[in-house]
Amino acid sequence: MIAIRAHFLLSTALVMALCAGLAPPAVAQGADEVVLQAREALRLKDRARLAAARDTAVAAAHPLASWTAYWELTNRLSNAQQSELDAFYARWPGTYVEDRLRNDWLLELGQRRDWANLRTEFPRFRMNDDREVTCYALLTQHLDGKDVRAAARAAWWAQREGDDGCALLGRTLVEARVLSADDAWQATRLAVEFNRPRAARTAAAMVSPAAGAAVAELFKDPARFLNNPPAGADVAELNTLALMRLAASDPEAAVKLLDTGAARRLPPALAATAWAHVGKQAALKRLPQAADWSASAWQRAIQAGPVAPLWSDDLLAWHVRAALQQPASDAERWTLVQRAVDAMSPAEQRDGAWLYWRARAQLAQARPGAEGEAVRAQARAALGGLAGQLNFYGKLATETLGGRVTLPAAPAALSAAERDAPRAHAGLSRALRLIDIGLRNEGVREWNFSLRGMADRELLAAAQWACEREVWDRCINTSDRTRGEIDMAQRFPTPYREQVLARAREIGVDPAFMFGLIRQESRFIVDARSHAGASGLMQVMPATARWTAGKIGLPYRADMINDRDVNLRLGASYLKLVLDDFGGSQALAAAAYNAGPSRPRRWREGATVEPAAWAEGIPFAETRDYVKKVLSNTVYYTALLAAPAGTGPARGAVPSLTVRLGPPVGPRGAGAPPPERDIP
Repeated sequence: MIAIRAHFLLSTALVMALCAGLAPPAVAQGADEVVLQAREALRLKDRARLAAARDTAVAAAHPLASWTAYWELTNRLSNAQQSELDAFYARWPGTYVEDRLRNDWLLELGQRRDWANLRTEFPRFRMNDDREVTCYALLTQHLDGKDVRAAARAAWWAQREGDDGCALLGRTLVEARVLSADDAWQATRLAVEFNRPRAARTAAAMVSPAAGAAVAELFKDPARFLNNPPAGADVAELNTLALMRLAASDPEAAVKLLDTGAARRLPPALAATAWAHVGKQAALKRLPQAADWSASAWQRAIQAGPVAPLWSDDLLAWHVRAALQQPASDAERWTLVQRAVDAMSPAEQRDGAWLYWRARAQLAQARPGAEGEAVRAQARAALGGLAGQLNFYGKLATETLGGRVTLPAAPAALSAAERDAPRAHAGLSRALRLIDIGLRNEGVREWNFSLRGMADRELLAAAQWACEREVWDRCINTSDRTRGEIDMAQRFPTPYREQVLARAREIGVDPAFMFGLIRQESRFIVDARSHAGASGLMQVMPATARWTAGKIGLPYRADMINDRDVNLRLGASYLKLVLDDFGGSQALAAAAYNAGPSRPRRWREGATVEPAAWAEGIPFAETRDYVKKVLSNTVYYTALLAAPAGTGPARGAVPSLTVRLGPPVGPRGAGAPPPERDIP
């Protein structure tokens, strides 16, 4: 039960959840104490103590000395000079901290408007994964006379709240008339859509100071703004933004204004955008009108002209989900699915979810007989391309085509030289040492950086070393990166197999379901702890642990939550309770385990739909991803557990995901027992 139960807007990344809460060991191992002292000095911003710890680590040639030097320099980066950075790069070349420091320094150079040094530094930035740095670099290219319009517009529109680099890029290019007022309004709409008020005000102010002030007002009270909009050329744009804001809290009120109020006078393209956002917000709230309102947006977009609307991939995804929540008898839903997917960016269209549902839409809409065969062939080809993927939609694609999912052949055994290579890799060794002393966040980042550019066999060897060290999250995540050679035993390990099987038998839970859930919850890290305090292998929240212990008669103290066997018993018992409450549906139970049972009780109301469509329509991204991954994991674990322990999986067909998903999901049946309202 990850952080979503307490605060569903927390990050969805499992690794960050693991990194945030693992307690450091009680006693550091000898020389490693100086590294922990340096890390603590960084937390306290104690410059003198940090510099002393760095000097000690460097003098002793400690394997983690580069990290102490990195912490010391980042702690005073605002006052640093380029010569100090150059000296650091020369001392620790090719390391993660060298590139991480360059990222930090590029941001500092951008803040200083030091374009000369930024031009020199940026080409050396190997990770190149920071959007704000990219915006600063694009700005220098513009200043050098290069045409950066397309790249700059994309980066600006994707900026985060409070992003100086992308805001500066946008403002500079608007003032230079490289980007237009229309570009600024699109940036404003995107910022409003994703609730980024500062970015929205900044972008609107590039059109005019009055527009920036008006955006600040409509964020405060969009309904009042719509009742008394300002006069001027920008009123249609501002009314559209206010309707978007109003739809986020009250889609029905926004519809009323679109139908009867001054908003009816919006130009067709802006009216379409307003309706599109109403459809998205209605889908997020699982309102039955979501698909109709989304369809209304498309009708207006078609009337507006042949140019595709500039709607975000996220908005278009919610139009697909709105359609999928309609009854199977509603043939029009497939039109909306295909239209929304076709409007997505090329990269988003390649996502497995949209490949699958677009192909399903094509199959459903194809004309009967020979007349529709070309469309059916195109859909089958799309499903065939997806079928090789080892994920939720890859399995569904295989089964939709009438096939059975099979386990890939095991790769050839690693040679002695291949097994030894990761042990000689300085970055991987540093990563494991950081993890060993409790600095998991730093260790994970060092490990992932070290994997860059590795081929499949190298990745398998690195994963195997992590498995042998029982660093299970690095084992799984590293093995997940291979493409040609796939080791299912690495990707889906079974640590604590005897204990999990025993608890599953005792409590009456499918052990494959338990393993699939643990793999997603904690990656088998016994003392994992999420941001919200969920703990242990099965990520049990403290309050849930107390309630479940009382329910099953287990004497319990708060300090027992990370005990492996206690955590397994509590987690399995809770899982059994939610499974029973949802009639044995593993999709609903997985959603309840992650988000609490009250939410999937609400989410099942409305039309009865196939379970894959129901899972795709879950409003919370974390829970939606979680349900799909847990059920996908469970299918593989069912096959893997069928093999004797230690023998590895036999190649062959695996159980059906479609069967695992169960019957269609809809309101609780009239004859079903009432829900257990006291389950937390």
